Amino acid sequence: MKLLNTEIKNNVLTSMTKILDNNREALLAANKKDLDAFTKEDQAMFDRLILTDKKIDGMIKAINEVEAQEDPVNQIISDKNLANGLQVTNKTAPFGTIMIIYESRPDVTIEAAVLAFKANNKILLKGGKEAIHSNKILVDFWHKALTENNLSTDYIKLMQLNREETQAFLRNPTEPLDLIVPRGGERLIAFVKEHAKCAVLISGRGNNFLYIDETADWNKTLSVVLNAKTDKISACNALDKILINSNLPDFENKIKELQAVLKEKEVEILVDETVKKVLNEETVIQDTTIWKQEFLALKCVIGAVNNVNEAIQIINENSGGHSASIMTQNDDNANNFMQQVDCAAVYKNSSTRFTDGGQLGVGAELAISTDKLHHRGPLGLKQLVTNKYYIFGDGHVRV
Repeated sequence: MKLLNTEIKNNVLTSMTKILDNNREALLAANKKDLDAFTKEDQAMFDRLILTDKKIDGMIKAINEVEAQEDPVNQIISDKNLANGLQVTNKTAPFGTIMIIYESRPDVTIEAAVLAFKANNKILLKGGKEAIHSNKILVDFWHKALTENNLSTDYIKLMQLNREETQAFLRNPTEPLDLIVPRGGERLIAFVKEHAKCAVLISGRGNNFLYIDETADWNKTLSVVLNAKTDKISACNALDKILINSNLPDFENKIKELQAVLKEKEVEILVDETVKKVLNEETVIQDTTIWKQEFLALKCVIGAVNNVNEAIQIINENSGGHSASIMTQNDDNANNFMQQVDCAAVYKNSSTRFTDGGQLGVGAELAISTDKLHHRGPLGLKQLVTNKYYIFGDGHVRV
């Protein structure tokens, strides 16, 4: 793929911010068509679908931030002159063509495209049918920005395929694909992994845990739990499971206080057998598979553990590998937890809601990767490149 110079790419991004800003009413009108067609049964999906002026401001900000970032392409990783006279240079290089599959969030159509384009990739956007009008007009805006700068609209494509057509495309792509990023349910991810003919980078489920250690500052803990659970239930970094050390001083009263603050926010609570003895009016877990579920709702599970190692074991067996947090004043327990928990982001005394490219200093993100290759955590601009070796010789032969 031909490498575009940074100025040309940034000019496209400048054009796009102006187009977005000047066409707010048209975008909101398109989004209203999507909202009018939505049944609103899934509150989390509805929250992700709706656009406002504030969200459009966020789109513009995301583009501006990517424009300000250093071009990640053609950067020298290493440069060596070997004893045999060969010059070996390792540089960053685009993936090529990236396909992203996602639901309901029109802002992904902005963030995914701006990151892929600045990293000199082509991107195929397969958004959900619930956001079709919003996505179509956003891609039209992208095409206008590309055309204004004498570039092909092929860099950013909207794939208007139904489920069956998408599955057929994955089995037999009609154009080269270098990377697929599925942002969806486990069935979609499993299908993509089974049928993809290229690399797949998983943006897995949330199902995030918070462990309350026996030395936790209780007031801070309540604040963190409320933020992580109720700030934005539609986010993949929201809290679903709370594990409490049974040796926490004044254990029973503190659990009752936790129940009260959650109930005040209308959070449904499920409990294990130990916690049921204290919160006897709450529903006890009947199916242990619930420990593996991501709720995306005002719902959480509260369970008791005897120590930090037991908490680590439960988290590693059940979480989605996204985020986990420990509330503690014991540095040894914190270090043990953060080193041993197998998640992309681990926290000490903090809400899991910070697992986000912008919040972690990465900027706009394509997804939160729960894979260990090629990158884990927020997929920002620097993570949307691979590498290539350039070897310069003068008639060299290996002997």
